[in-house]
Amino acid sequence: MKTLDDCRVAIDAIDNEILELLNKRMKVVERVGEIKNDTGGAIYRPEREKAIIERLTTMSKESGGVLNKSAIEAIYLEIFAVSRNLELPERIAYLGPEGSFTHQAAESRFGAMSDYLSLNSIHSVFKTLESKRAKFGVVPVENSRDGIVGETLDLLSKSSVKIVAELYMPIHMSFATKAKKLEDIKKIYSKDKGFGQCREFLSEHGFVNIDQIPVESTAKAAILAAEDENSAAICSHIAAKLYGIPTMFENIEDEHDSSTRFIILSDFKNAISGHDKTSILVRLKDAVEAGSLVHFLQDFDDQKINLSKIESRPSKDKSGFGYWFYIDFYGHIDEAKIQKVLEKHTNEVTWLGSYVKGE
Repeated sequence: MKTLDDCRVAIDAIDNEILELLNKRMKVVERVGEIKNDTGGAIYRPEREKAIIERLTTMSKESGGVLNKSAIEAIYLEIFAVSRNLELPERIAYLGPEGSFTHQAAESRFGAMSDYLSLNSIHSVFKTLESKRAKFGVVPVENSRDGIVGETLDLLSKSSVKIVAELYMPIHMSFATKAKKLEDIKKIYSKDKGFGQCREFLSEHGFVNIDQIPVESTAKAAILAAEDENSAAICSHIAAKLYGIPTMFENIEDEHDSSTRFIILSDFKNAISGHDKTSILVRLKDAVEAGSLVHFLQDFDDQKINLSKIESRPSKDKSGFGYWFYIDFYGHIDEAKIQKVLEKHTNEVTWLGSYVKGE
């Protein structure tokens, strides 16, 4: 290929081959959907998707390809999303509004073609899943800066839906406004935590004494700022773009390594992938006795099961327990060594889900 035109001709020919192969893949996918519909199988299989990405990454590396894991994942997550919609179109409920970080997390796994349902609260997402008005739900469970989302844990403790996947997403804030100059800005909208995450930026630009109006989400902040040229929003760049507000500054958060862990909820059980994490809820019968939690955790240590998280929450029921514990550990609920531990605490443990651990 000697000229740019030669390169373009070659690319067009390759694109034609890619499209033909994708159409062949989707025909197989349609058949998979028919089989799953007959057998009641789950459409979303995170462990299967992870296995495909790992296999292709290894293949690319061994053949000297230019695509690394991140590039392959970006391409194939969208292919997977299109495939799922061909198998069986599903509705995904998420903590809205449109343009929120949770919406971005949902689209990163389910693609642009899915049917999304924006809801005003985490509680509404759980209720929508329990009533079968949506197949999947996406909610935040933890932030690297602000810690656990208590409402999500409380709802998991009494819901029939399970965690089927997790994903971590970096959180970057933008400063968006229709104002021509900073001096024209009279008020700023954001979620309360949004202001807290951008204190240094607000101080550096003289916004400390300007009205800072907290709203229910950063996406809502963008909606309000779009209606008033003398206001601004601290929000995601996606929300700013979605609601037509120019972004004046990007990445204005104090800590640039902040991320949020989101969980995907549904009503099925994942198969063992070999790269799993399990979440449980623990209510110890003798929780008031000294050492009861230590003895419980010792059973995990004896089986060499690594814990990744333990969080205590005050009990809100009338059972007499003062606290319960949310625990994440590595492994799948169906593994023999994990069953050995949990069988000793049958009436004290509630399984919340086993899923491919996120990265």
